[in-house]
Amino acid sequence: MNDPLELEQQVCFALSVAARSVVAVYRPLLEPMGLTHPQYLVMLALWQHAPLSVRKLSTLLQLDPGTLSPLLKRLESIGYLRRERDPKDERSLAVTLTPSGRDLREQALKIPPAVVDRLGMPLDELMSLHAALTRVISAAT
Repeated sequence: MNDPLELEQQVCFALSVAARSVVAVYRPLLEPMGLTHPQYLVMLALWQHAPLSVRKLSTLLQLDPGTLSPLLKRLESIGYLRRERDPKDERSLAVTLTPSGRDLREQALKIPPAVVDRLGMPLDELMSLHAALTRVISAAT
């Protein structure tokens, strides 16, 4: 019988190592774009949904506003987005893409196939993994 506290048997250990390893695959692909992995996630959300309130972006990315704010400031300083008061609600900050932030999407289209290639796993296996991880996220929240 396996020890229930055996490191290699822990889901949290496998997820932690897998997350670090996959982010490491993204790093050299994102560097030419001037993005870190968390910044890339922000850009993905904006390419899909912009403009967004900071609150909505925070919800989409499942990040608290205190974690999201420095990411937005950095992306704004490199010219990929703007944060402005929402004219409909002065209490709310709206996040919009700049032209260079929108243009960056074209370069980003190369990232998913490059990641699949570098992982060397069949696409259907990666899709199954994604579905399983989505169920884990749902169960854990």
